Amino acid sequence: MNRIITLLFVLITCNSVFAQKEESTDYVQFDDRKNVVHGVYFGFNVHYARFDVPGNKDAILANFKFAYVANQKLDVGFGVTGFFNERVNNRPDLFNGDKIALIGGYAGVHLEPILFGKRFISVSFPVLVGGGAVGYFGNSFTDEYDDIRDEDFDEFFVVEPGINILYNFSRFTQFETGIRYRFTSQYNLSPYDKGNLNGLSIGAGLKIGIFNMGRKKKIKDNF
Repeated sequence: MNRIITLLFVLITCNSVFAQKEESTDYVQFDDRKNVVHGVYFGFNVHYARFDVPGNKDAILANFKFAYVANQKLDVGFGVTGFFNERVNNRPDLFNGDKIALIGGYAGVHLEPILFGKRFISVSFPVLVGGGAVGYFGNSFTDEYDDIRDEDFDEFFVVEPGINILYNFSRFTQFETGIRYRFTSQYNLSPYDKGNLNGLSIGAGLKIGIFNMGRKKKIKDNF
């Protein structure tokens, strides 16, 4: 009987030790240098664009954005874009000077899914959804243009998808190059012009922030 009790005690003790070791291996370990939780950045880029408008179609776009980065897989933020397009003035009855400028901007929600975000070179698919306003102005600043009225502008809706190549130079800096295409609703600047701002743009920019803030801790096994 004593041998049976002793044998049962040994078996129970061994089973407890093995169970503790098995539990210790259940801890999930992370390499805190390779697993990014989140980040935040401010971005700026310049694009050369083509507008679907009469006359000179070439334009310059400048974009600013502020975004949160979810584990280097998705950017969510807010973007603002301003643009400038100059052309010959064919309506001297409306504008003074030889040239006029189509000036405006748009803003909206910025979303950017990212592939291969933890590598030096990654690919992303940005899209901006929002709205803006556009207006024509002469190149001479006379009293006629000192007070900008609501009727000098017209609003439009915009969706702008694209594709970017991202270069992750450091924890704080990221360079991007890419192309985009704008889809906008019609604007009406009667009696001068009406149309849309659809068109392709190509450019480059810089993101500055912290892209791997909040690293996952590595849990060490002491058993």
